[in-house]
Amino acid sequence: MAAIDASCADALVAPFSAGRGRTPVDVPPGACDCHVHLYDARYPAAPAATLRPPDASAADYRRLQRRTGTQRVVFVTPSTYGTDNGPLCDALAAFGAQARGVAVVDERVSDSELEALHARGVRGIRLNLSLGVVNSASQIEPLARRVAPLGWHLQLLAPAHAWSDLAGVLGDLPAPVVFDHFGRLAPAMAGRHASHALILRLLEERRAWVKLSGAYIVSERGAPGYEDVAALARGFLEAAPDRVLWGSDWPHASASAGHQTRPDDAQLMALLAGWTGTRQALHRVLVDNPVALYGFDRPTTTLETP
Repeated sequence: MAAIDASCADALVAPFSAGRGRTPVDVPPGACDCHVHLYDARYPAAPAATLRPPDASAADYRRLQRRTGTQRVVFVTPSTYGTDNGPLCDALAAFGAQARGVAVVDERVSDSELEALHARGVRGIRLNLSLGVVNSASQIEPLARRVAPLGWHLQLLAPAHAWSDLAGVLGDLPAPVVFDHFGRLAPAMAGRHASHALILRLLEERRAWVKLSGAYIVSERGAPGYEDVAALARGFLEAAPDRVLWGSDWPHASASAGHQTRPDDAQLMALLAGWTGTRQALHRVLVDNPVALYGFDRPTTTLETP
């Protein structure tokens, strides 16, 4: 009996996540965590990488799923590896049909490489303009043209003030944009900054999606409740409820680096339930919207028709 009790206790904790226990939320079947990174020391870090967290494996993440109640996942190549998508491909192989991927590429990527990534389950590319390891704003339009025929999207991470400067580019791309981490908007910028207005307009025009991920990153009030993020999240949900996604941002590399306090992922799910307010709205964010963007209802080897 003691061994069983220890096993049960072990199932209620996960590496790189504060707290223990399952989320109090009634999470719907097929729920998707749309922003997760895996780290593997077998793959060398890019020379310019500034975030080099400890290993976080597929097995580690499965332990987190027991706490958050999610079944599907979107893995994202982190800045640590530059354009090496090897860890991403390993993760996709480990999770099979329940996973999709967002890769990092640059202008040298070939069409055959993009098609091979598609067959593995990749459905978008990420341009990280905050850490500047391999990507720059000048790549947005040409890479959008490259991935649009595959039915992919561009996931963008940048300082919040950058979006208004890029308004002309972002409003005329052949592929949709996904804004990471609330668009990196500080809650105090809501309704006051041109970048917030731009993201809302692109959502309403069906040109963009936004991830309610990294509340612990954008919050100015901090743990445990991140109360100041609520109005920003609800504003996105009201503007375009079918263009909003959720992600844990596990294993919280910037928190491991000491930039924030490590969050409790089970409570992050509870925050989302509070923002959505109803079971129907929660289902839309966790199930319907990820299916629409990442194609969980379609075989990974099928090429999209743009």
